[in-house]
This record gives sequence, structure tokens and C-alpha cells, in this order.
Amino acid sequence: MMNGKETVHVFDFDGTITRADSLIAFIRHAKGGRALIWALLLYSPLLVMMKLRLVSGGSVKERLFAHLFGGMPVEEFDRLCADFARKRDGILRHAAMSCIGNALEKGERVYVVTASIGRWVEPFFDARFGTGKVCVISTQAEVDGGLVTGRFATPNCYGKEKVRRLEEVLTGRDRLYVIAYGDSRGDRELFGYADEHHYQPFGK
Repeated sequence: MMNGKETVHVFDFDGTITRADSLIAFIRHAKGGRALIWALLLYSPLLVMMKLRLVSGGSVKERLFAHLFGGMPVEEFDRLCADFARKRDGILRHAAMSCIGNALEKGERVYVVTASIGRWVEPFFDARFGTGKVCVISTQAEVDGGLVTGRFATPNCYGKEKVRRLEEVLTGRDRLYVIAYGDSRGDRELFGYADEHHYQPFGK
């Protein structure tokens, strides 16, 4: 409790909880370094345009994701996600995971709000803290007929979308004390929504 209100912790994932971008790390894990380099070269013009803010990061990410994973059986994709969390947990910042663990031990709610695909984010927390103990709000990959289509089923969970998605699950906002943790401009709106925020609290 904080000032008589329930404490809710809201974490960004990439760069805040992790030391590296999880999309790049997941591609390397699932497809290998050569496929990663080829995909980055193939989409380099779009990546440059994204950096210049000429195209949205979400649309570029979706095209890259579709190129590499579109048409994959969802069972295979989920196995890769679980394997990724099990074998690549070195990308996690220990201080961030300790902070989450401490909050859960005190009975406080923890949310991870991320632009990354939830299917590879959730296993990191389910394995360590128990299934569903940390609520992951994320960009969702579309699945149709048992296959990953390559499209996103939700808007890219970035910036204002993070707040919109969080508001869908947080009821009674006036009774909550929200603490946000982030590391980039994509968390600016989340910081504005929170009662307290921490920028790069676990390192750059």
C-alpha cells in the first residue's frame, strides 16, 4: 500500500528488464545468426526509414516478423518461445527480476507492458514466478488455422497504446498507486500515466 492505495508496478520489457532487444535475440535463437543478418540486410531500407520516423516501427516490425515466421505452426512457434526463455535468460537484468520478485512477495500486482510479442515474453516470467503471476500486456501475433500468419492481432503496444491497453485492465484508477519503469521514448506516455516513474532504473 502507498498512501492508502494499492501499489501496482508496471514494467517495460526491452531495455528495462532485458539487456538486449528481445526481437533480435529471438530471431537469432529461432532462425540463427545468418538468417538474422540476411533479414536485417533485406529490410535495411525500411529500418533506416523507421529511424528517420518516416514509417512506423510497428509496421516495419510486422513485415520482418511475417518474413521470418509467417506460416509457422503455432505449436512450433510456442516451443521456440519456451526454449528461448529457458536458454536465453541471460538477457534478463537480475536487478529487474529481483524488483519484480520483491513486489510479488509483498502481494503487489505486477504488469509488463511491451511492444514485443507476448508469446516469447510470458515464458520468462511464468518459469520464474509461476504461470500468470506477472500479467504481460503485449503486441499479439495473429494465429489462424493453427498457423502464425505473420500479422499482428493487436496494434503495436508502444507509446500511447501502452496506456490504452493498461487502462483496459486497471479498474478503479483513483484507488491505485502506479509505479512505472522504462528506458525509452516509447515509455513517455506510460510515465505520464503513472504516479511515480523510474527511467533506466536497472542500467542502460
